[in-house]
Amino acid sequence: MTVDTQTLATPGGISDPGLIKLVNKLQDVFTTVGVNNPIDLPQIVVVGSQSSGKSSVLENIVGRDFLPRGSGIVTRRPLVLQLINRPATADSNGVDEKLAGSTDKAANTDEWGEFLHIPGQKFYDFNKIREEINRETEAKVGRNAGISPAPINLRIYSPNVLNLTLVDLPGLTRVPVGDQPRDIERQIRDMILKFIQKSNAIILAVSPANVDLANSDGLKLAREVDPEGQRTIGVLTKVDLMDEGTDVVDILAGRIIPLRLGYVPVVNRGQRDIDNKKPINAALDAEKAFFDNHKAYRNKSSYCGTPYLARKLNLILMMHIKQTLPEIKSRISNSLQKYTQELESLGPSMLGNSANIVLNIITEFTNEWRTVLDGNNTELSSNELSGGARISFVFHELYSNGIKAVDPFDHVKDVDIRTILYNSSGSSPALFVGTTAFELIVKQQIKRLEEPSLKCASLVYDELVRILTNLLSKQLYRRYPGLKEKIHAVVISFFKKAMEPTNKLVKDLVAMEACYVNTGHPDFLNGHRAMAIVNEKHNPSRPVQVDPKTGKPLANTPRAASPTLVASADGDSNNSGFFGSFFAAKNKKKAAAMEPPPPTLKASGTLSERENIEVEVIKLLISSYFNIVKRTMIDMVPKAIMLNLVSFTKEEMQKELLENMYRQSELDDLLKESDYTIRRRKECQQMVESLGRASEIVSQVQ
Repeated sequence: MTVDTQTLATPGGISDPGLIKLVNKLQDVFTTVGVNNPIDLPQIVVVGSQSSGKSSVLENIVGRDFLPRGSGIVTRRPLVLQLINRPATADSNGVDEKLAGSTDKAANTDEWGEFLHIPGQKFYDFNKIREEINRETEAKVGRNAGISPAPINLRIYSPNVLNLTLVDLPGLTRVPVGDQPRDIERQIRDMILKFIQKSNAIILAVSPANVDLANSDGLKLAREVDPEGQRTIGVLTKVDLMDEGTDVVDILAGRIIPLRLGYVPVVNRGQRDIDNKKPINAALDAEKAFFDNHKAYRNKSSYCGTPYLARKLNLILMMHIKQTLPEIKSRISNSLQKYTQELESLGPSMLGNSANIVLNIITEFTNEWRTVLDGNNTELSSNELSGGARISFVFHELYSNGIKAVDPFDHVKDVDIRTILYNSSGSSPALFVGTTAFELIVKQQIKRLEEPSLKCASLVYDELVRILTNLLSKQLYRRYPGLKEKIHAVVISFFKKAMEPTNKLVKDLVAMEACYVNTGHPDFLNGHRAMAIVNEKHNPSRPVQVDPKTGKPLANTPRAASPTLVASADGDSNNSGFFGSFFAAKNKKKAAAMEPPPPTLKASGTLSERENIEVEVIKLLISSYFNIVKRTMIDMVPKAIMLNLVSFTKEEMQKELLENMYRQSELDDLLKESDYTIRRRKECQQMVESLGRASEIVSQVQ
């Protein structure tokens, strides 16, 4: 059976068979270099259940027996079958040599197969093609019933085929048999979906005609990815095994499950025919006779059978390739650009002078360090704060608000101040508010500022580590893990070394403030002013009274004496003594007995008016001075941290790195590339090579 391959030329100046050959070349390019095909190439994918007759359909299209047969899952790896029409040649003298030892009775010099994994070797014996498929399958997945997505590429040259590319996949199964994996159904389903969900795949759904079409596994799976039936063509097998009086005319007319590409009925060899070695040519003749003589199909017999299916598939594939070729060109170009850029970022495998490379990396790192801290980075983010801006946030938001939130009176209560006042006056009761008490309390509160100040230094340290981590996440440092680890270790050690003088300076700032209380500070509220404020609060000045007749102010009435100075007429008053309110009401008998004071004297009574005034004066003075100190710390601590930590590391970073890294004996170890970089560079090189060749191939079509 010789097929007429006369076709029209495409507008691109390449024949339609040439389009299919072009796609075949692209498939070979990506398979040869061993990379996953990044381009969705047009291809016809054959799906169906195990018993649907997929293998027989493919063998009928080829015209030869070559596929493995047996029980269970026979196709365990995708078979990319490239059919190439090649005109028959005159017999040559080398016929006997090529066919020597052949077990295939139909072997001839015009038909042969070639495997991509065995380049240059021609298989004229199609029985050996079957053996090689079995051998290559077992080499990948073993002798058990496991499956693998790695394809086997087989190219068949024959004058009896049309240019066509088909992908044969394992048949759908539901129940594991024998030593098949328990999840074999899911594995096969996932593999088939991976192929047919690509938009450029034409789905050849093989269904037995003697089973209800609604139960077809192949069509059911095809509908999941192609619900409208736009890229699915149905093949109905076993039409000759249908019950008498039934046919597939309604299905062919699209009245059952319509498909845009339609259905083609075929008749394959039965198992007895296969066992009896019935030639495929004879089976094709029998198929033609069946459709020519069947009353339901004789009027449309030219649209039935394997030869029509082959022509239809050839035409569909060529038209599909024409439609998708511009998109394929674009994808190849974009992918080539992407992988070329990644390959450039990975750098060449051959380096050069190690010393110069390390020196350049150190210089580049320190320049980036300064740039990030100063905010001159060209890659400034518009989404979040980074680099030096985060340090500024620590200073002016976290630290400033943290210091302002320190309340001197959340630890020191009024009764505590009263006790300190009494203690600071010694054996003689104080006539005025004690300076000693004020200084004692202020110094205690100033020391509380040390903890948030040291926390500020720690937060800035964390931000510097964060910047370091971001800088070392770049591709350059992933390439050299040894160099990255060394830089990280040296810089972290450098930070820790700089933290010691930083923390000391911060502590010294707090100690300076606590060491000397400068009551002469211009912003400090002095004692006289504080006393006046408190007195005004307790004894507000009365408004001047005016004579309603004359409008002149009346003579001032004498102000009431200060309650603290008015002596009580009652000698037993609770407020008569200096310590009158320090204790609760006393028992008169105990007072008369003059018992010795208890081992521990603590306040138990409420504050007297005099004590209230003194405590308020002290609190006013403490608040005034503590606010001055807080403003000073908010101003000085960031300066101290900048001086001894941030600016110091910025200025001394390069020197530190050179001293610890620029050693001739260690340079080669530092520049040892990571396994990931070596592997990824190889993958990118293969991808760039394959995409470059693919680009050359598609450039033939203008």
